[in-house]
Amino acid sequence: MKKAYLAGEWIETGQQMDVINPFNGEVVDTVALCGPAEIDLALGKAVEAQSAIHALAPYQRAEALAWVRDGIAAKQEAFVRTLSQENGKTLAESRLEVARAVATFDIAVGEATRIQGEAYDLGVNAMAVGRQALVRRHPIGVVSAIAPFNFPMNLAIHKIAPAMACGCPIVLKPASKTPLTALMLAEIIQDSGWPLGGFSVLPCDRVAGQLLVTDERIKLLSFTGSPEVGWRMKREAGKKKVVLELGGNAGLIVDKDVRDWDWLIARAVMGAFYQCGQVCISVQRIFLHQEIIGEFRARFKKATEALHSGDPLDAQTTLGPVIDRANRERLQRWIQEALDQGAGLVSGNTVAPIGQGNSMAATILEEVNPACRVTADEAFGPVVTLTPVENMDEAFQLVNDSRFGLQCGLFTNDFDTVMRAFDQLEVGGVIHNDVPSFRVDNMPYGGVKDSGLGREGVRYAMNDMLEERVLVYRSR
Repeated sequence: MKKAYLAGEWIETGQQMDVINPFNGEVVDTVALCGPAEIDLALGKAVEAQSAIHALAPYQRAEALAWVRDGIAAKQEAFVRTLSQENGKTLAESRLEVARAVATFDIAVGEATRIQGEAYDLGVNAMAVGRQALVRRHPIGVVSAIAPFNFPMNLAIHKIAPAMACGCPIVLKPASKTPLTALMLAEIIQDSGWPLGGFSVLPCDRVAGQLLVTDERIKLLSFTGSPEVGWRMKREAGKKKVVLELGGNAGLIVDKDVRDWDWLIARAVMGAFYQCGQVCISVQRIFLHQEIIGEFRARFKKATEALHSGDPLDAQTTLGPVIDRANRERLQRWIQEALDQGAGLVSGNTVAPIGQGNSMAATILEEVNPACRVTADEAFGPVVTLTPVENMDEAFQLVNDSRFGLQCGLFTNDFDTVMRAFDQLEVGGVIHNDVPSFRVDNMPYGGVKDSGLGREGVRYAMNDMLEERVLVYRSR
């Protein structure tokens, strides 16, 4: 059994929780389950640690981050295997997540030494003559982080690394289904030189975790998860700053001037079915110029049906399971709802006959009623819809006809179309000649509308974790 990590101490709580492999239903490990008492203690320790953390020089914060970066790299294969077991990722997907985790800490190493302010003359009018402004950026205080199951390592790290770079204590609630990699990470941070009270990993249920939303000692809440939960948390969070990275039903637009079909199809398959579609920026809605939809459909279907479902620990597997039975059954209901309302089935719509787990076949639908949940809501599974359009303006309108706005992919070779998309699409990011699933860990990442509030990406997350203070100096 794995203990919880509370401010430098590994603790048992008298309660425990099993972590289940979503492919075969086997128990991967058991973890200590924390309650309100442990969370209260961790927050108190985090407050106490603020002065020690604030006293760290930028190079010392950078050294701690570099230690964590190197520690993850040294234990890469252990992290990979654990990710695949607790989450159901394929080995290739787990290796990519670990590589991104290393990269995120590497980016944070540099950003820890680049927290800059400014100085300027306030003399814009006569009463301000002789006064200078010195602006510095200070760590906001205790950060609470609530991470999701789909990227249990990297999306937690996108909260942890910026907080460490800024000099903020942080208390992490990992997803209940996938806490193991976060606890492995705590083992590395424990030896990094980071003040021990300044970091905790507390597996807990939603009831206990509510303290990480409402407690007034917390100065920033960073949540990644469903829109319904995220916006409720914002209402309950009180005066603290809130950053929300929520869901989407990401669009991919394909113009008629396709040149590299192999690249397009390979990226569309990856974007739609990577991690069994359980990605906030998974390709869910594809809008294709009517002149090329027939060729796209045929190529996309062939490539999709070449995916190999199976045990994530088998190197030949390219499509792992969804996280649990409830989500598998929900997806089947949503797909059937679309079919019942006249959608056409291009491929899929079966529970894959393998193992006893939660595997699904990748599903492609067309002629879907826009009101169906499989297109109007976030599917978060291996299903994608195809829709023909007469022109790019129609595609832009269809992408925007959504309560979400996270990212959108656009394949076109016309620069004017690219710039019109950048101007008109109501999303946090437009990805040219690639899928919306593209993300690099130093770019600003986040959405508009129901897709969230604020931005991640190390430097952009740090902006919310720092407060500006001004010194007005009167020289004469």
